[in-house]
Amino acid sequence: MDKIDVGTCGYSYNEWVGPFYPLKTKQEEYLPFYAEQFSTVELNFSYYVMPTVDQIRRMVETSGNLAFAIKAPQSLTHKVDPSKWQDEAKTYLEAIEPLREAGKLEAVLFQFPYSFHYEADSRRHLDRILTEFSGVPSAVEFRNNDWNNNRVIDEFKKRQVSYVSTDLPDLKGLPPVMDVSTSQLAYFRLHGRNADKWWSSDSRARYDYLYSDKELEGAAQRIKRIVIKADKILVYFNNHARGQAVKNALTLKKILEKMDEGNSSS
Repeated sequence: MDKIDVGTCGYSYNEWVGPFYPLKTKQEEYLPFYAEQFSTVELNFSYYVMPTVDQIRRMVETSGNLAFAIKAPQSLTHKVDPSKWQDEAKTYLEAIEPLREAGKLEAVLFQFPYSFHYEADSRRHLDRILTEFSGVPSAVEFRNNDWNNNRVIDEFKKRQVSYVSTDLPDLKGLPPVMDVSTSQLAYFRLHGRNADKWWSSDSRARYDYLYSDKELEGAAQRIKRIVIKADKILVYFNNHARGQAVKNALTLKKILEKMDEGNSSS
């Protein structure tokens, strides 16, 4: 487990009070409690709202030994203004500097939408983004299968950028299972397999899924194969409705621990 960090996509959900956080837990107590259970968290609020230096610094100060991945803002991935995105990138990099200073930045996640296809303009934008973030540990998640090609993989290896492995419904157009190591840091996001609701405009319904233990055992096998070729792997559950992400994350940790015990005793 030394090379595997398991956590969730986000932590500040009021509906987790009861399923995860003790009753009457206040919002400012969420992060310290979360840090007692997990070694890492993926911050998602930064996609919707640009983080600030003070905000990130407070998180660093109240999170113990917790490490962070943090999602890039939508102004860099989804709603890109060609005349403003570089300023947005600079503002973002300044905001997350406390994480870098504290040695707590695992990676910046760039999650591109299904509409971001393998076309000339998209490739140029991705190149510029990764150049702007050169020297910052970065991971890229694609939501369509256009980017599943050797040219992308070779370029990510050259830049030491993580190609994000995903667990998604088996639907036409979505990325296939592709666990490749393009960096010393591997990255795995589990979104659930809610095929009936995946194309819903309601993102809550899309990610409303509870993995079975059997499915998590399969995910654990994938993780073990990926980590052989990397120094470390970050694993995050995005099925956050009703605390399902924390339930699955805690179960996965136990499964991985049992696998380690079995290997050490054999």
